Amino acid sequence: MTALWLLLHLTSLGLGIPQPSVPGRSFQRPAVAWPSLFKLNLSREVEETIQIPNNSSAPLLVAVQVFVSNVFNVDILRYTVSSMLLLKLSWLDTRLAWNASVYPRHAVTLPWDSLWTPRLTILEALWVDWRDESPQARVHQDGLVELTLALTTETNCNFDLLHFPRDQSHCSLSFYALSNNVTELEFQVHAVNEIVSVKREYVVYDLTTQVPPWQLVPCFQLTLSLKNTALKSIIALLVPAEALLLADVCGGLLPLQATERIAYKVTLLLGYLVFHSSLVQALPSSSSCNPLLIYFFTILLLLLFLSTMETVLLAGLLARGTLGAKSSPSPASRGEQRDHENPGPNPEEAPRGIKGSRRSWPETADHIFFLMYVAGVVCSQFIFVGIWVWAACKSDAAPGEAAPHGRQPRP
Repeated sequence: MTALWLLLHLTSLGLGIPQPSVPGRSFQRPAVAWPSLFKLNLSREVEETIQIPNNSSAPLLVAVQVFVSNVFNVDILRYTVSSMLLLKLSWLDTRLAWNASVYPRHAVTLPWDSLWTPRLTILEALWVDWRDESPQARVHQDGLVELTLALTTETNCNFDLLHFPRDQSHCSLSFYALSNNVTELEFQVHAVNEIVSVKREYVVYDLTTQVPPWQLVPCFQLTLSLKNTALKSIIALLVPAEALLLADVCGGLLPLQATERIAYKVTLLLGYLVFHSSLVQALPSSSSCNPLLIYFFTILLLLLFLSTMETVLLAGLLARGTLGAKSSPSPASRGEQRDHENPGPNPEEAPRGIKGSRRSWPETADHIFFLMYVAGVVCSQFIFVGIWVWAACKSDAAPGEAAPHGRQPRP
């Protein structure tokens, strides 16, 4: 009771008790010049209020409600995600309780640095922006303390991109109270999804919380389950690739001796090379479990290259055979000379005429290759769909999972 009265008195004077800063973009208050009277006579009860409450043999239970209001800037190339959170913490500190019959106020508001509060650090955070640099704690007459913290943070996330762009990932935010140990402090966590906007590429379809066991430092973990809507990637990646492959198949219907066929095939190949180079920059890469689309687009590139090389090779052989036939006397010219000398019917000309209407061997080989190519393209599509449905990949364990930030080392 005396401690609370002194805290209220100090608060009315605009004074505070310095506390360690919160990691990230922390709460920073300027140093306060204390009057000599307070320097000499600062009550021991007030000093004890900035220490964690002693809950006898059991750790102090801090209830945490995590409200997720927004998840944005999901960057799969940098493996980062930004989120806006609201933390509501409450715990019981009997040192701050008072008699309501003597002091009729049901609750008072105190600066956060005038009493003990959990100092939280986000393990995966690149930066943290605390929206209120001087939050206020609300103390009820029974000693119940409530503290609300609003923050925006960017954190690392190990995206599972094997099935990109239909990927689903789980991003964790681990909150640690590094200034305490597990015998002093314990968290009880509940999460609420307050995201109202779904007009984005990645949406949050689930929220889970847990208190990891076997920790040396009190902590709790919030897991964001993200799902890719995939519409943008399908329109920008899959549709152009399948259209180029279909155009290449249709190019096989052009006659082999047509000069436009080579130009058509080469144009398609060059266009796909430009598309593939930009595609490599758009898709993320990883040390393990790369997206299946990377292998799919590489196979398409090999199919287009094989089709173009077949056209160039067989068209060259056909042109070489045609030039050779023109340079040597043809059977038709020799038949015409015989007709002038002997204008009677020649029964041997009919089979030759029929034989001359057959395809040359490069054209026959091109026709066989076209049938095999169409069958190969169709089979590759079905094989890829099967791999997409049944394939699974487990990423390699991070080297820092052994014992980071006070976790129990593995044997």
